[in-house]
Amino acid sequence: MNGYLRSDGRKGIRNITLVVYLVECAHHVARNVAQQFAPQKVQVVGFPGCYPNEYAQSMMERLCTHPNVGAVLLVSLGCEGFNKLRLQDVVAQSGRDVSVLTIQGEGGTRSTIEKGVSWIKDIGEKLDHMPTVPMDMSELVVGTICGGSDGTSGLTANPGIGRAFDQLVEKGAACIFEETGELIGCEHHMAERAVTPELATELINSVNKAANYYEVLGYPSFAPGNADGGLSTIEEKSMGAYAKSGRSQISGLIKPGDIPPAGGLYLLDVVPDGEVRFGFPNIVDNAEIVELIACGAHVILFATGRGSVVGSAISPVIKVCANPLTYSCLSEDMDVNAGRILDGEASLEEVGNEIFQLVRNVGQGDMTCSEALGHTEFILTYKSFEPIGPACLPGA
Repeated sequence: MNGYLRSDGRKGIRNITLVVYLVECAHHVARNVAQQFAPQKVQVVGFPGCYPNEYAQSMMERLCTHPNVGAVLLVSLGCEGFNKLRLQDVVAQSGRDVSVLTIQGEGGTRSTIEKGVSWIKDIGEKLDHMPTVPMDMSELVVGTICGGSDGTSGLTANPGIGRAFDQLVEKGAACIFEETGELIGCEHHMAERAVTPELATELINSVNKAANYYEVLGYPSFAPGNADGGLSTIEEKSMGAYAKSGRSQISGLIKPGDIPPAGGLYLLDVVPDGEVRFGFPNIVDNAEIVELIACGAHVILFATGRGSVVGSAISPVIKVCANPLTYSCLSEDMDVNAGRILDGEASLEEVGNEIFQLVRNVGQGDMTCSEALGHTEFILTYKSFEPIGPACLPGA
């Protein structure tokens, strides 16, 4: 593979320009700037809130300095609480081109859009001529998520991804699985795979925190569509979700925005710390994808049984379809038909190998189905986290 070398030593498999709205009031302008360009080159991300939140600030700093990002245009209304100057400084220090447009100071909607389009055209020529350097599989960060799960997810797509994860970890890549709220009942199995007893305790505590969080909310991470698809309980759903992690030792526990310090397998704790303040931890799958990307994930492996069609901004999403009936209906949105396992047309190992090879191909520039279809979904909401402790990353 070849990648775009960044100043921090990481390498990107894409070289996009981000247009970032810093409050919902600036979203329309940001979207109209980006629409003048192909989504593979220019994508929109942003934070809708008007009052500040340290989680959102740090997340946006991680996203804007992600290795797949080459340049950043910040779009501000002018009176929001987001610290745009701090974000601008972080991006500038990373060696990327960055500019800020403030709608209230630029003359309004049309003039701001025109200035934004002009700036991106100038930067685009520079990015188009940026050289690449060799990139090894060990330099990849790969995340995984499941969404629209059904009774087939834990039989085909999720364990298929687990097999691919085992191969990636063996190659030295950093692999991240997530959603502690969908691992309830599996915490002690994870603890047995932890590299240290102290990490084992942290893994158990993270799932217990998630269980308590959802108990307060009165609703688990279990959607009506999961039940319609044949899942009966959160524990049954957890077993399928757990299969995505594969069989490697667990090297660490991280939180959104934490970048794995080395290759290995990591659990991402996505449930906020402290009292329940901001409602459901992740209101849609895309919120979890964003958190995986903020941890440096170059590629996302998305297992789906019912059939999610979303992609994401910044990092390519590989869709692994669990259900052969779903695949027959939504094949243009799916990259891998793991349902072939149920039809007796492929083994679990063969599907795992296919996913592993697809990660390599996407790293070499091949487009995923969601990229080809122009999917660049993004959502970022309010949360609150405490820093991880030393027991969470024993090898750091």
